[in-house]
Amino acid sequence: MASSSRNNKKYDVFVSFRGEDTRDNFSSHLYSALSRQNIQTFIDDQLNRGDEISESLVNAIEASAISVIVFSEGYASSRWCLDELVKILECKKEYAQIVIPVFYRVDPSDVRNQTGSFGNSFSKFEERFKENSKKLQTWRNALKEAATLSGFPSQNIRLESKLINEIANHILKRLLDQVFRPNDNKNQL
Repeated sequence: MASSSRNNKKYDVFVSFRGEDTRDNFSSHLYSALSRQNIQTFIDDQLNRGDEISESLVNAIEASAISVIVFSEGYASSRWCLDELVKILECKKEYAQIVIPVFYRVDPSDVRNQTGSFGNSFSKFEERFKENSKKLQTWRNALKEAATLSGFPSQNIRLESKLINEIANHILKRLLDQVFRPNDNKNQL
């Protein structure tokens, strides 16, 4: 579907997730569901992790019409994930990229307010990054912004397969809307 997407994006969807939490279950099943619908999806399951978000990952985010953020318990413990999130939200502002959060076994208010596992992660970061409070604040603001977007809380749908199908169908609808009504889709979920 990517070739027919608005602005001829290379990917229809970029999926941001914490590999340790969801690589072998939710994220891989979501990728499969999107692939079955011929949705070109970039999922970072093979890249080595470093301190900085790689240029190829930045390019993949920019080259995607939609970004899906799978917030899970360990998401905020990863600098890499938080840097991806910041880049995704920059693309939302600069290119009107559609951003769809999925709250996988986490409460959206924990993401928004950095409580629960998200608060624990930030407590650790505050110790490690005392001299870089600007970066911490950027991550906090990104989590808060993303958590205010309409998305898919997993606790609302008991069956994971049903949740994944709903997300995939929603994404397909959004992509088709871009193709058939390109001017009606700015700043919508």
